[in-house]
Amino acid sequence: MTGRARVHARGRRRDTPSSEPAQPEATRGRPVPRVPRTDPPLSLADLVRRGTAAQQPHQIQPRLQPLTGVRHVSGAGPPAGAEATSQSSEEHQPASGSQGSLLRKKTDVGRDYRDFVVNTRQNLVHVRESTKGTQGSPVMLFSNHVRLKTCSQRHLYKYNVTYTPDIEDGSKREAFLSELEKLLGNRCVYDGNSLLLPHSLGETKKEVVSKLKNEPVKITFKLSRELQTTSPDCLRYYNILFKKMLEKMDLNQIGRNYYNKNKKAEFNEHRLEIWPGYVTSILPCEIGLTLCADVSHKLLRMETAYDLISHTREEARGEDAKEKILRKLVGSSVLTKYNNRTYRVDDIIWEMSPSSTFTKSDGSEISFVDYYKERYGTVVTTLNQPLLITKGKWKKSRQDTTHQPIMLVPELCHLTGLTDDMRKDYRMMRDLCTHTRMDPERRQRKLLTFVDALRKNNTVQKELRDWNLELEAGFLSFSGRTLQDVRIHQGRRMFDNHKADWSKNTREVPLLRAVSLDHWLIVYTKGNYGTALTLQQNLQKVTPKMGVTVRNAKLLEADDTVQSYIRTLEKHASQNTQMVLFLLPTDNKEIYDGIKRYLCINYPIPSQCVLKRTLDRPKTPVTIATKIALQMNCKLGGALWKVDIGLQNAMFIGIDCFHDIERRRKSVAGFVASIDPDLTRWFSQCIIQQSGQELVKGLTTCLYTALKLWYEQNSSLPRSIIVYRDGVGDGQLQALIDQEVKQMESYLENAYRGQKVRLTFIVVKKRINTRFFIEKDGGRLNNPSPGTVIDLKVTRTEWYDFFIVSQSVREGTGTVSPTHYNVIHDTLQLSPDAVQGLTYKLCHMYYNFSGIIRVPAPCHYAHKLAYLVGQSLHQQPHESLSKSLFYL
Repeated sequence: MTGRARVHARGRRRDTPSSEPAQPEATRGRPVPRVPRTDPPLSLADLVRRGTAAQQPHQIQPRLQPLTGVRHVSGAGPPAGAEATSQSSEEHQPASGSQGSLLRKKTDVGRDYRDFVVNTRQNLVHVRESTKGTQGSPVMLFSNHVRLKTCSQRHLYKYNVTYTPDIEDGSKREAFLSELEKLLGNRCVYDGNSLLLPHSLGETKKEVVSKLKNEPVKITFKLSRELQTTSPDCLRYYNILFKKMLEKMDLNQIGRNYYNKNKKAEFNEHRLEIWPGYVTSILPCEIGLTLCADVSHKLLRMETAYDLISHTREEARGEDAKEKILRKLVGSSVLTKYNNRTYRVDDIIWEMSPSSTFTKSDGSEISFVDYYKERYGTVVTTLNQPLLITKGKWKKSRQDTTHQPIMLVPELCHLTGLTDDMRKDYRMMRDLCTHTRMDPERRQRKLLTFVDALRKNNTVQKELRDWNLELEAGFLSFSGRTLQDVRIHQGRRMFDNHKADWSKNTREVPLLRAVSLDHWLIVYTKGNYGTALTLQQNLQKVTPKMGVTVRNAKLLEADDTVQSYIRTLEKHASQNTQMVLFLLPTDNKEIYDGIKRYLCINYPIPSQCVLKRTLDRPKTPVTIATKIALQMNCKLGGALWKVDIGLQNAMFIGIDCFHDIERRRKSVAGFVASIDPDLTRWFSQCIIQQSGQELVKGLTTCLYTALKLWYEQNSSLPRSIIVYRDGVGDGQLQALIDQEVKQMESYLENAYRGQKVRLTFIVVKKRINTRFFIEKDGGRLNNPSPGTVIDLKVTRTEWYDFFIVSQSVREGTGTVSPTHYNVIHDTLQLSPDAVQGLTYKLCHMYYNFSGIIRVPAPCHYAHKLAYLVGQSLHQQPHESLSKSLFYL
């Protein structure tokens, strides 16, 4: 399946059970008998009805490393924002995230900023003097960073704060502190466990008693350390300080960002509204602290979850309305305006209503209706509606913490985001893109207005002065470099990456390695024989220039059900079948998943899914056929093109993790490694881990197989191994060095038996808010050219890091996003020019797009593999597919 079709198919309901259960490994060419169905797992609503902790839905265990740990979910919890009753069982924790009863782990404090104190550069001898490259053409750049001046002579004081008796409610902790203004003054920043003050309390340990509503609590302040104003340990406090400033500017916090609901744009025709806002963060850079600011938008639908429930019931007309409502709501995100928080809907409990009661922390009973009226002044008007259930916020750092379900009233939950039907509405998407998609000029103007408002706001300026901080006028500008164009080699022909797109060149000359398609099947549904035949003819029309021979396929009709597709395959597929192409009438995720599960696990054959509506587009049948032909050639083991990497006998590895946040299932780590010097053959393997687990423990198994295949292919082992690691969360840099890097180093030392092998480990980060712009004719800002490198000013002194703008964005369609790279281990001793050039070249080697992508190819291959397994397969793919790009 190609393009948006695949996104839509995978974006459907995430919790729909497969029509065919996963089966054990099969011998290629022999159908496997079906495994009898087992009873479906209990839903979250079932657990709430029972009021007891129970296991989560059954997870398919991986073959490589079976996991025996099981997470539990506690019984029904209070509504969002309510104080929960404490659990007597040790394995049951109070609801996290939005619940008032928030139990914070001490070790969690400041986890997002731990990376900033990890000095990886000190161990890299070859770049201690400089991490700056010199190759490329100089270019003047502007950024979205504003310098934040600090008085380095001043000291700040960090105190750990404890309460006796302990208070779990975060807002209550702050309320007790606010009663101590005489002691603390009006200048303090509290993060829930520790306090930052601009002055000393005079003692290393101070105990005081605070009273709130005649409730006395002893509070102990213990001096942790004295800090310089530029210390990385101050970052989280500065960010908290800026959040308070944004609140004083009448911005509302939703998630991590702040939005102005008073300036919302309404699209009454589409029943949508967009809140404009900003995402901000204080970052330590080479030139000092900076405020990084970017534009953000929050899309809300002018309907509540209750509206959706009512409309669906009316449209069902005797059908199973509850099942339809579940499909539409479960997995969706809702906003509760009474506290400006977002939640993901995990289930619906039909037996409860707003009239139902829950137990507060003081032991008293209260109904949901009375609670919302009492706490928020919000009136619930409809009493005969069910309640929504959410497990609360999922956090990488708390994957081992059980969650108490939170109850939500549908009438108070405003729907957010777009449905699949909305995305198919061309006029709606055009109107939304016009408002939200900003080119560099428009984006920078908006950001300048925001920074100017910060500088002119008297309250904000007073707060900054109190902390000896000053926000400079204007955004940072500095010099970058644009690397030379990369030459693409396809067969005997070479061409430049003109405008980051060489699709026309690709289809005009023979491929680097063409694979003939002799034995294959096309499976279509009733009434689509003509479309299937036309597709075959178009494929046979475009492939001769590529050097690919496509013989006639066996055309087979099937019903549009997983069972019918599988019966067709069992009857007609054989050991000689190279490829199965499915012509699907709709983008039904259940059907897509069922097909992929069967052909990736039970009966391993490369497959291609194509939506009929994709082929119905006028004027593009040859273009679409060309893309399908290229994709199928890759899945059969072919190669499209190559680039001159400039590094001999080197293996490249990509690692990425996929976390199924919506269903809280297992996390999947994708491992992809090149097994030939030209990077045209790839080995892939998955490791299925506990939910939310970021660091990978089974790397040695993957590395062993990759080195074995390299040796079989090249009669020697690689001299160098370069790893691109994507998907690492904030605060996990040191853990990555201690676990994954050491794990690979230790294994390589044993595998090479004393022979020298060099290892380079590079962390890739895509989810950043940093943006870069260039000034063109007339002073108008535009996007940098592909290959633009930034390795100064906004990089880190303690890191060997750099940014690359690799992909191209059409003028006027948006702002390009750079990618951040951090070399944390490098025994290969790559110079800045070498690692930057190498990284940029690898962005040209992704075979599913005839252009430059945002990350190196091994990274994106690992992402595609982990995504397919995490979203559709939920189990290890068959090992016979491990040497093909079956996951494209």
